[in-house]
Amino acid sequence: MKTIILGLGNPVRADDSIGLCVAHALTKRLNSPEITVTEASVSGLDILDLLVGYERAIIIDAIQTKGGQPGQIYRLEPGTFVATRHSVNPHSVDFTMALELGKRLGLALPGEMVIFGIEVAEVNSFSEECTPQVAAAIPVCVEMVLQELVARGAEDSPPFSLLTKNGQEN
Repeated sequence: MKTIILGLGNPVRADDSIGLCVAHALTKRLNSPEITVTEASVSGLDILDLLVGYERAIIIDAIQTKGGQPGQIYRLEPGTFVATRHSVNPHSVDFTMALELGKRLGLALPGEMVIFGIEVAEVNSFSEECTPQVAAAIPVCVEMVLQELVARGAEDSPPFSLLTKNGQEN
């Protein structure tokens, strides 16, 4: 199954880079022509361009919830989010609205989509590093994504290869 793993974030806004960090770590663990691991600093409608043509998408991004603990990881599906039905301009299009628009336009979007949201603490200061609690979630989220792939992997052909942490095929 043609799969994209998409890490989202801003590389210079502290914890907001967590999706990029997880995707980067995954590039060292996966080896398959059927799986594309991508890091991007986009949102809204720009995400659609990245998703078109894939059957499955796994998205990793920062999330802030009321009462959430930094480093906590949530496994979500697009239906979890409430779509807003209005927008002041194209820059304020949220993820759910972008997906809905893509479907209405007939874009070849993934039929399966999972989002790993990692609770963040600091997104307003400039730093190329995550806070310690959030950084500790990187290897945990990597393993969660790998488990997600393995859980679906029995149905996929050809199977993908997992690499060990030092780059050897598992």
